[in-house]
Amino acid sequence: METLSLHTRNDSTRRTFLKQAALGTAALAFPSTVLGANDRVRVAMIGVGARGMDLLEQVVAIPNVELVAMADVYSRRRDDAKKKVPGMQTFVDYRRVLDMKDVDGVIVASPLHIHARHFVDTIAAGKDLYSEKTMTWSIPEAEKCLAAANASKQVVQIGLQAQSSGAFVDAKEWIKSGWVGKVTHVESWLGRNTPHGHGQWVRPVPPDCTAQNVDWTAFLNGRRDREFDPYRLINWRLFWEFSGGNCTENLVHQIAWIMSVLDLPLPSAAYMSGGVFSEKDGREVPDTIAVTYDFPTDMVVTWQSTFSNQHYGLGDRVLGSDGTIEHHLEERAQYWPEKVNRPMGEAVRGATPDQSHMQNWIDCIRSRKQPNAPVELGYRSAVAVHMANISYRSKKRITLEEAKAVTPEYS
Repeated sequence: METLSLHTRNDSTRRTFLKQAALGTAALAFPSTVLGANDRVRVAMIGVGARGMDLLEQVVAIPNVELVAMADVYSRRRDDAKKKVPGMQTFVDYRRVLDMKDVDGVIVASPLHIHARHFVDTIAAGKDLYSEKTMTWSIPEAEKCLAAANASKQVVQIGLQAQSSGAFVDAKEWIKSGWVGKVTHVESWLGRNTPHGHGQWVRPVPPDCTAQNVDWTAFLNGRRDREFDPYRLINWRLFWEFSGGNCTENLVHQIAWIMSVLDLPLPSAAYMSGGVFSEKDGREVPDTIAVTYDFPTDMVVTWQSTFSNQHYGLGDRVLGSDGTIEHHLEERAQYWPEKVNRPMGEAVRGATPDQSHMQNWIDCIRSRKQPNAPVELGYRSAVAVHMANISYRSKKRITLEEAKAVTPEYS
């Protein structure tokens, strides 16, 4: 296979393309104060569990950024974060963070069922926002968050890190250049595995996870009141009332990448089959999944996932009449021509480097440009994954209109 380097494009052009390709439009400037490149950005966090701690480490590594405060309902997480950043303030109530006048941006990494509350309140407080994926727990929440963001001047980045990958830039360029031709099918997959008897995401409950150390009411966020349950607090991803399962944890990254790289609208319909097959450990969300999306652009996108085998890892294949693009996690994208329609085409391996998703957000706080994973993509990807889950739970193919009419249930 002949390899063609993409490094011929200069760095400035590449950075411009990354931003514009992720949006499909030029980045927007807002009529607000623009921080200089050397101005310190002050950031706070809401939710610092396992994922939140990863984001904490990312943001404190960025020069001229100060993490000044965080809030979490569980005392252990506040203590652990304080060990990483001794000088910052810690709170139980997230509203104390939003009341701080000198905070520029807020990172929301709370459990999925609280995302919308933290999203809307952060925007209302006039703070820029980095919201972990999936943007919301339900479609109505996605509508509410989109409206709030669009009515504001805040910079909103969704934690869809693949949008800042070099693979995204390369694939977008190949498609724009006509190398792929007509695409009617995209294949995607994700495989994970764990030791026998230990299901994916199941985490031990620390001995200090007690009612005295947790604001249980704040965690429930309007769900049915019940006695403190430390297992559900720690393993919320296993239960529908708090989670969207593997679709909101993993499918969302891949469907966002696919929809963005191909400029796809919302799916017209979705069908999802599967079940709890790998480990019968009391979880409600399925561990084995097959999703089929119909798009109004004469395209089918499929996604398969299992928690019983990790041999093929994570990947996507864009299957076009003139060429194929294959994308794997943390690898360069690759292109192969379909010789029947592109006989002079050559195989290419992408060379564009990845960009820091967190750095991109900080840069946009300063410049007031839209980031690589804006709220509109957060909305489209959230609706798509919720359509799949609604199909699974209703045991039928679901249209976009039907999905939007569903009243979310907590259990």
